[in-house]
Amino acid sequence: MSILEQINFLKSIHPFDKLTKSQLEYFSDNLDIVYLKKDEIIQDFSQEPQNLYFIIKGIVQEKNEEKEVLSFYSTLEFFDSVSLIENFSKNRFVTKEETICYSLPREIFIKVLHENPTLESFFFQSISQKLNGNIHHEKNKELANLMIAKVKDARVHEALILPFETTIFEAVTKLKEAKVPTLLLEDENKEIHIVTDSDFREKVILNRMDFDESVGKISNSGLKYVNENDFLFNAQLLMTKHGLKRLVVKNNDEKIVGILDQISLSSFFATHTFSVSNEITRANNVEELKVASQALLKIIKSLYAKGVKVSFISKLINQLNRKVMDKLFNMLAPKELIGNSALIVMGSEGRGEQILKTDQDNALIISNDCTISKEDLENFTRLYTETLVDFGFPRCEGNIMLSNPYWCRTQKEFKDLIYNWINKPEKDSYMNLAIFYDAICASGNRKLLDELKQHLFNVCSDSKSFYMHFAKIVMDFDVPLGFFDGFVFDSKNKEHQHELDIKRGGIFIVVQGIRALSLEHKLMRANTLKRIKELTDKKVFTTEFSEELTEAFNYLCTLKLKSNIEKLDSGQVIDNYIDPDTLTTMEKDLLKDSFKIVNKLKKKLENHYKLNYV
Repeated sequence: MSILEQINFLKSIHPFDKLTKSQLEYFSDNLDIVYLKKDEIIQDFSQEPQNLYFIIKGIVQEKNEEKEVLSFYSTLEFFDSVSLIENFSKNRFVTKEETICYSLPREIFIKVLHENPTLESFFFQSISQKLNGNIHHEKNKELANLMIAKVKDARVHEALILPFETTIFEAVTKLKEAKVPTLLLEDENKEIHIVTDSDFREKVILNRMDFDESVGKISNSGLKYVNENDFLFNAQLLMTKHGLKRLVVKNNDEKIVGILDQISLSSFFATHTFSVSNEITRANNVEELKVASQALLKIIKSLYAKGVKVSFISKLINQLNRKVMDKLFNMLAPKELIGNSALIVMGSEGRGEQILKTDQDNALIISNDCTISKEDLENFTRLYTETLVDFGFPRCEGNIMLSNPYWCRTQKEFKDLIYNWINKPEKDSYMNLAIFYDAICASGNRKLLDELKQHLFNVCSDSKSFYMHFAKIVMDFDVPLGFFDGFVFDSKNKEHQHELDIKRGGIFIVVQGIRALSLEHKLMRANTLKRIKELTDKKVFTTEFSEELTEAFNYLCTLKLKSNIEKLDSGQVIDNYIDPDTLTTMEKDLLKDSFKIVNKLKKKLENHYKLNYV
């Protein structure tokens, strides 16, 4: 390129359009063109970066040390200003395909940066947003990216550990001296217990306890622990799952180093996640529970807008949804069902991959010796389904709900049903089996479901014929990608002629393919990504293909969520269709790459199960 073309190139990239004429010429005089092969590492962990890169053509991935992809950079984008300013690279930058870049020496960039106040303001403002998490949505300055933020990045209170037999008076005195709100106690068996300020108020003062009694009498056990290097988001999931306000923090040597509480953790959030979780816990009636459940959409939108990964969002929302369903079940269920049944959620809800509220897919397993009457059971299941509809969970079009007697049975009846699905298959048998295999227990006696899944594994045994027919359904779904990497549209679908069904053409193929392999290997996991990991551990997939498949699945789910949020905001009905013309060039390329990986999985399934012969 000529100097003029280089100047115009730089001016097309914000904030370099704010450079003066002489600064643009200075930059242009010092630009070099770099040609890079696919999978070439441009900049590695802990390196002192040498250049700022402007992409002319190609795609570059930014990955952390856990090999998670944090960002993509494509044509007319640059990287990595943060590393240049800090003179340290904390991530790896590697080409996704053959790439051509301009490189600008670090000293040139830093010199002009300090000479141009607008440029300096832009980059230092950006750095303050990105230091803890590579935030790419600048409008949300208050949130550090939770994929990167660790527990130790939050405010962890000092751990004050005293003997179990310490008196109440001595304990309060020590707490005041240490200026911490929580006390840990160690008993003679080296077990750790906890005492909070509310314990002193509610157990000591209100019960008029003697201050010379052992503080251990008011302590609580069953603590949950988290490593200081674990992701902060995982700490939130743990708190949400168990309804906790505090976690005990350990280091890599298993030594207790502090306590993480809700207040410290919530400073990393702007979504009121804990308040919603607490509202669900505190709900005293159905109306209060409904109000709490309706706040979930706001959380989804907020987390997505702030760049939090879809897999993390789905984990959190799945935990909250299950909490709502469990609470509702215990509010409405007749006493005969409590402890003698299992409310299960299936399909995408069971896999923990449903984010926005879609059709109900649930069932009720009843213990064989439960004494509930048929009339009471029917009244409850009908009421439960109608209440979920009122909460915003639509009826399942296929009537896969516990209000349908087909999905409300004793454990023995379910065993017979599973046997028939496998050995006497009818039209919907394999679909019902697939939905059931994805089930998790949302409330009640989980053992009832676990025993049914073990029964499922036993009935399947090692029947190659069954697995072949179970996996064959993926061959009925075509990946919408042509021979020359062009998108293929369904000309028969008049309503969505220029759109792609991203679920049918990508997500479902991955889900069903992984489901078939997981059933063959008798995995209890329901989540697709966790199944991929276990299959990789069993050497079914190579590590490289596992990473590709995980990345492709996450990307397809992200595009689907993005599209549905946009449709919700504009008052449209959410569906599985996306218009590729609304995507950027980089997004289109990534979608094509994802479809290629789906095709690769499809080919593996075809070879493994000899699907051409079924």
